[in-house]
Amino acid sequence: MNSGIESDYDGEADDRSPVVATAWWVTCPVRMLVWARLQVRESGVAEVLDCDGQVLVYDSEDSARAALMDAEFRAFDGLDEDDVADWGLLLDELLPPEGEHDDDLVPQMMRALEVPRG
Repeated sequence: MNSGIESDYDGEADDRSPVVATAWWVTCPVRMLVWARLQVRESGVAEVLDCDGQVLVYDSEDSARAALMDAEFRAFDGLDEDDVADWGLLLDELLPPEGEHDDDLVPQMMRALEVPRG
């Protein structure tokens, strides 16, 4: 599945600069929960790990956030019960992927949701 997140930044990833902030973003198209991880480096470069395991690089956190919002992602730390009710979830049930390495996270970044029974 393509996450819909795009980057037109033609600079390079900044692996040498330490990560100073990490935030999880989520969207739910057609009963599928999809996560993206935004990391901001000390240099100001931002990186988004998408559900396909690609790392998209942006010149700033603002550019990365704009790309995530354009792809209809929402910041996990800004969600409330009303936001996730349409997805058929409780906020307490919504947990971002966990792992030490990106390879550990990617298999957890998409989850099919059960269809509610009528």
